[in-house]
Amino acid sequence: MVRDLDAEELRALWTLAAEELKRAGGKRDANALAFAVLLKFFQVHGRFPRGRAEVPDEVVRFVAGQVDVAASDLGFYEWSGRTIERHRAEIRDLLGFRECSVSDYAAATDWLVQHVTQVERQVELVRAELLGWLRRQHLEPPGSARLVRIVRSGLDRGERLLIDRICAGLDFTVRGRLNELVFGVPDEAAAEGTDGEIEARDVLAWVKTDPGRLSLNTMLTEIGKLEAIRAVGLPVGLLTGVAPKVVTGWRVRAAVLSPSHFRDAAPEVRWVLLAALLVERQWEITDTLVELLISTVHAINARADRRVTEEMVASFKRVRNKTVLLAKISQASLDRPDGAVRDVVFPVAGGAQTLREVVAEFRANGPEFRRNVQVKLRSSYSHHYRGGMVKLLQTLTFRSNNSTHQPIIAGIALVLKHANSHLQSYPKDETVPVAGIVDGDWVDLAYRGEPANSRVLRTVYEVCLFRALRERLRCKEIWVEGADRWRNPEQDLPADFEDRRGAYYAKLAQPLASDEFIDPLRREMTAELEALQQALPSLAWLKISTRRGGQITLSPLDAAPEPRNLHRLKAQIRTRWGLVPLLDMLKETVLRIGLLEHFAPAGPRTGIDPAVLAERLILCIFGYGTNIGLRAIAAGEHSHTEEDLRYVRRRYLSAEGARSFAAAVANATFAARREVVWGTGTGAVASDSTHFGAFDQNLFTQHHIRYGGRGVLIYWHVDKKSVAINSQLISCTASEVAAMIEGAMHHRTEMDVQANYVDSHGQSEVGFGLTRLLGFELKPRLKRINVTKLYLPDTDIRPRIPDLLPVLSRQGPIRWELIAQQYDQLIKYAAAINNRTASTEAILRRFTRAATHPTYQAMLDVGRAQRTIFLCRYLRSRDEQREVNAGLNVVESWNGANTQIHYGKAGDIASNRRDEQEMTALCLHIVQAAMVYVNTLMIQDILAEDDWAELFTPEDYRGLTPLIWGHVAMHGEFKLNMTTRLILGHPTGP
Repeated sequence: MVRDLDAEELRALWTLAAEELKRAGGKRDANALAFAVLLKFFQVHGRFPRGRAEVPDEVVRFVAGQVDVAASDLGFYEWSGRTIERHRAEIRDLLGFRECSVSDYAAATDWLVQHVTQVERQVELVRAELLGWLRRQHLEPPGSARLVRIVRSGLDRGERLLIDRICAGLDFTVRGRLNELVFGVPDEAAAEGTDGEIEARDVLAWVKTDPGRLSLNTMLTEIGKLEAIRAVGLPVGLLTGVAPKVVTGWRVRAAVLSPSHFRDAAPEVRWVLLAALLVERQWEITDTLVELLISTVHAINARADRRVTEEMVASFKRVRNKTVLLAKISQASLDRPDGAVRDVVFPVAGGAQTLREVVAEFRANGPEFRRNVQVKLRSSYSHHYRGGMVKLLQTLTFRSNNSTHQPIIAGIALVLKHANSHLQSYPKDETVPVAGIVDGDWVDLAYRGEPANSRVLRTVYEVCLFRALRERLRCKEIWVEGADRWRNPEQDLPADFEDRRGAYYAKLAQPLASDEFIDPLRREMTAELEALQQALPSLAWLKISTRRGGQITLSPLDAAPEPRNLHRLKAQIRTRWGLVPLLDMLKETVLRIGLLEHFAPAGPRTGIDPAVLAERLILCIFGYGTNIGLRAIAAGEHSHTEEDLRYVRRRYLSAEGARSFAAAVANATFAARREVVWGTGTGAVASDSTHFGAFDQNLFTQHHIRYGGRGVLIYWHVDKKSVAINSQLISCTASEVAAMIEGAMHHRTEMDVQANYVDSHGQSEVGFGLTRLLGFELKPRLKRINVTKLYLPDTDIRPRIPDLLPVLSRQGPIRWELIAQQYDQLIKYAAAINNRTASTEAILRRFTRAATHPTYQAMLDVGRAQRTIFLCRYLRSRDEQREVNAGLNVVESWNGANTQIHYGKAGDIASNRRDEQEMTALCLHIVQAAMVYVNTLMIQDILAEDDWAELFTPEDYRGLTPLIWGHVAMHGEFKLNMTTRLILGHPTGP
């Protein structure tokens, strides 16, 4: 799609220099204009245009004005023949370029193999790198067919080099075991057991399956998968040095291939694809086992707590006025100190039953309750979970980089040493590490015998060990060998940070010296606090109570004037275009911006005609996005069967391609927007999650306490005019702060995010600190703003802000010296997020309340300073409050539209597979974005008319949104006809 250029871009890129004007001026009319256009196009794009359609009209007009020729004269220019060849030769000579020779083609292929295709496998990205190299070598790119051949040759040779290198690390035995996964065991082995071949082949399908719901059986199943993969004997570090995206590409190919496909492949290709699949599955299963450990320990504790609570509640009736009752009993006891309890106490207490209820209530609320929970937890662990949990310790290898947590590592070794013994207590001569493991109320329960001769009870110690291990794993103070998300936290940080320190700082736009970061933050914080103090008497909407522990009272915003003409606009859309099928909107989007370049096949290319493939991809995306499924969409009016669609889903419709296409739709919407209708872009997005019900027979689906029921969350980033720039499928307990940062930093669209509106769940003090370091502003709407506290930059400011003293935090001023001390580490973590060295969620695990690392404390202080700055601005500015509120209203409207589009199966995702759930979320993103894109074009077509432009008021433009669906046919028959088009301006697609 040709993007409209603004005046600044035209001047910067398409202005002719004096020498260039002189060259063009020596030609007549159309030739002069064509020569100038060809020259500037070559300078901008590194190649000549393939025809007039590639040159934007505004470029022609701008260049025509410089050479003093009418823009319409370009229509008389011949785009083939001797004249254009002569002009091209002159331009090449002027710019120092030459045409490619056969030797240049070979050199280009060699360069791709050595520098690109062993780390990058996407055709479009490889092609872009090739064009860049040709430009640096002052070579004119060859034709598109030759360019494609060079790219494919480079990809093939690059992959062959990688395959040869990996196969060199596989010995004969490992190759034989890999072959057994697809061929079965040899005949002599099969003769010993008739089911040997079937079992060997089942292993491959088994290790591909996702984990089930949280249970002991799931844990044992995942342990079995991990042991089966380890039994193949792949060398440690086999894929070290291979780009992660290349490994992931191989894994995707292997995941869709059946054993028969593997048998037909070349042996080397088969071994590498299987190795990539097994290595990545080994990482994923290890991560799953860590998550199962964390979740199981929590579930055991929660279940014990719940059972004891139920028992206690059933055993007591709450007693009222216990203080009065105690006074009566005390007085009666003093009056008759020698009397019998039955005669003195029982009558004033109301009987023995009342006293029993008092005792039961005390046990339910006091130490007796905690002791009962501990006993119940120990019983549940020893009678049901112990075997699986100990086997999990035997399967995984735990490590820690912190000496403080070495007792836990030693405790794991102790548990494994006595795993098969029947001892109730550890031997007297055994050193039992208890620091950081057995503490609090567990101490009395863990020891047996007299203090001088006490021994540690084995099952109690194991329970304490798992509880401590869970807490340290959650903040990655303890990590697991062979994991991915739970790997050594040092691997999450850039390995070359010290060597390229300046480059990382520059990329984050942060100063190298800590004081140059701290001083502006400190001054800004001081200025904002003083500004709020000065403005407070005049702020009618804000009240800060002066009592101790005072609260902030913020009155609601006044309602904005209601737009008067939006309903007329919606009626006009329906009158002009009628009821538009949603499938037609998706089809129109595809025809305008293209589709196939985003979806590469998983494996060798198939012989599907591109037009047929595009239709099938459209139907698959629509089936997943609306949740009606491929069977229902296959019954529509088109020529594609359900089997056709399922084949395309397996081989072409990937999550990577869906994300790429969703970003392309967003970029196309940005490019199509007219400033007079939508205003200038602000670089601000709002983010929030929406809940989708899902089957709970997998580990990812979880119960959500706010929404109720089991399901998953889709976390959206939506700009102010309802364009979604990112979507993420996350679990119900995942960090929304991590999802917010991930989407704002890695959304793949052309938008430069400068601000992010969130609700209370999408912000935290750590979130404020990271967004300050990453260079965008976090703007939350806080649910409990009444109890929010402000922080001090230093104690000297107190006399200058007397009215704010009641809402200041008691934690003291910001520790600037700690920030200065940890500044380099803070930048290192921010660089890891910015460069995607690790996921944002993995980084944020280090910054939990259980963490004691000084970098976490420094990040908290940066976040507290930034949060105070935001709150001061937010409280004193009604415009800021409206801006945040309006932004969140947009994303809430987007969430409301989800239920209209994702209507199949009552909106529940009917799949237990994580990849299917993710594909549903991505296709919903695409379908909804396509609707917004087409609606944008429809609205602009109407508002381009003079009558409508005069009718619309500022209030109408303020409330204008393309997220409307009253004219959209969501349901009904599904007809796909690629030859029909919606009449929208001037289509640029085929």
